[in-house]
Amino acid sequence: MKYIGAHVSAAGGVENAPLNAVAIGAKAFALFTKNQKRWVSPPLTEKSILEFRENMDKAGISSDMVLPHDSYLINLGNPDVEKREKSLDAFILEAKRARQLGLKLLNFHPGSHLGKIDSNACMELISDGINKAIAETESVVFVLETTAGQGNNVGHKFEHLADIIENIRDKFRIGVCIDTCHIFAAGYDIRTEEAYNNTMEQFDSIIGLKYLKGFHLNDAKSEFKSRVDRHDSIGKGNIGAGAFKFIIEDSRTDNMPLILETPNPEIWAEEIKLLYSFSDKRSR
Repeated sequence: MKYIGAHVSAAGGVENAPLNAVAIGAKAFALFTKNQKRWVSPPLTEKSILEFRENMDKAGISSDMVLPHDSYLINLGNPDVEKREKSLDAFILEAKRARQLGLKLLNFHPGSHLGKIDSNACMELISDGINKAIAETESVVFVLETTAGQGNNVGHKFEHLADIIENIRDKFRIGVCIDTCHIFAAGYDIRTEEAYNNTMEQFDSIIGLKYLKGFHLNDAKSEFKSRVDRHDSIGKGNIGAGAFKFIIEDSRTDNMPLILETPNPEIWAEEIKLLYSFSDKRSR
């Protein structure tokens, strides 16, 4: 079964996110559990936690189909020790907030070497940070997101993610989210059925499908292999709507959150309806 949604607003409290999701016809969603541009936010209140869980029930959305995203400020690969520790502390807090809400996943960008160390050293730092976060938290699965490779970010090669995962001690607590815009900009083609299947086969052989926990469904304003991260609405960018039909028809993407991060929230309901139309397994 397909579970499609969008990264919805949690303005006014996280408890509003499930209601915002169901209002656009979503069966899955992503959210920030705190302000993504600030290091410190007020702790979740018992009222918000309770209402979030109640609204999840009202929306009929399973906690398995929610893919919260951590703060954009966090960089587990930062070569500066003090700044890396600050990121790790924030990362652990994000995981604890997700667990408070009854959620099982935490999506995050791997990190950046900032041009100060090489990619391999950066990836070792990221693995070390994840291992420390696993030791300080319970049950939450940390979901690495594929990146476009813009700037000094790692994660634009499947091999990067495989290397990070290789050094994770508890493999049950690690996963991967494929962002379609990011992999396209990084040089993984999905525009034809053959290209899409080749990319998925590469993912399986290098990383392993058992680690695939979700998708971010984004068309791309950026060019193929450009390593530029610029999202576009479905069918309006350089990837094209056909690729998303391949994804939705693919049984390998069953039973995981498939999340829009496209730039126009006003048409998310239309995009979700379009994506569901690609599947005869939809639940309406």
